[in-house]
Amino acid sequence: MTINDFDTRAAWRVDDLKADRGWEFNVADKAREQMAQAIKKAFDPDRPLFDYTMEDFDLGPAWGTISAAIKEAYHGRGIALIHGLPRDGISEQEFELMNWAIGLHSGVARPQGKMTQYISPVRDVGTNYRASNGRGYSSNAKLDFHTDGCDFVTLACYNKAKSGGQSMISSSVKAFQVMLEERPDLAEVAHYENYCFSRQQEAAEDEAPFYAQPLIDFADGRMFGKWNRNRVRSAQELDGVPKLTEKQRDAMELLDQILSRPENMYTMYLQPGDLQILNNHVMLHSRTDYVDYDEPEKKRLLSRLWMAPKDSVRLPESWGHFFRAIEPGTVRGGIRGHHHDEACRAFERRQAKAHSMTIAQPWDERQSA
Repeated sequence: MTINDFDTRAAWRVDDLKADRGWEFNVADKAREQMAQAIKKAFDPDRPLFDYTMEDFDLGPAWGTISAAIKEAYHGRGIALIHGLPRDGISEQEFELMNWAIGLHSGVARPQGKMTQYISPVRDVGTNYRASNGRGYSSNAKLDFHTDGCDFVTLACYNKAKSGGQSMISSSVKAFQVMLEERPDLAEVAHYENYCFSRQQEAAEDEAPFYAQPLIDFADGRMFGKWNRNRVRSAQELDGVPKLTEKQRDAMELLDQILSRPENMYTMYLQPGDLQILNNHVMLHSRTDYVDYDEPEKKRLLSRLWMAPKDSVRLPESWGHFFRAIEPGTVRGGIRGHHHDEACRAFERRQAKAHSMTIAQPWDERQSA
């Protein structure tokens, strides 16, 4: 294994992103107005999200900009940022529907937690991030570097915080390259040894409370990264989870150190109307803590969507247990949680058919067959 084995544009440093802004996109004024009209026309406060189809939304020329950004994030730099989505005169519910509409045009949305929610409001509701069932999106805490449980994630900003809440992005590909240069022994640990990740008490009925996989693996010449210190820490408190070795802990410490170095960590503040798109296989993200406004209508609020895209790539076999499928173009990933019912499955089948995607037999069932 050499550094050149996984040469990719996603292996960037901060100076690379600053020198080439091709990962940033802007929605033109006319396109923004047309998109806002389409959202308002389709919006029905009593209509469940699952009842909408992509035919309900003519996103107009804005969709060309959005689809190009998604392509850049998933097949290019691993990151894209869109400025200028409709925000003024748009309610919180309409803004959420806009992100949902983007997902309907992009592939199959994935559930995100215990309640099997397919879109999440990112706002502080007092969650303890470090609790055994803690989640960062519902707290105002500083977050560890992590990946989300899907191929790519969209994060649309409705309100920013009074202060703080800075988004931090680092390339897991570049981090592993640096690890190979500085401590090849720890790079080997990250690649060849499994780490256990807690499901944070969100496991479905057929899932164990934790799962195991390496931090780095490869498929079809691509590198894939996985990391979430908080879930690894939580898993250490569960029965049946082996204790981390000294080498594994050293690899964790070095990884977080590399990710946080100024030359590797790109920082940004999302503004209202911004849409951040990240490829979870090659990017790791974090956030600083924040102080919110007192007025409810001003409080920090973002809309988060997890996606399985129609043009996805093959995953490593070690990713199969969590994602439940590794083949390209399959409906995979997400946290099914405690309410993944027939309505959810019907929505996924409809979306899969609309995008010529496949719903594969779950990975664990195939492995035991």
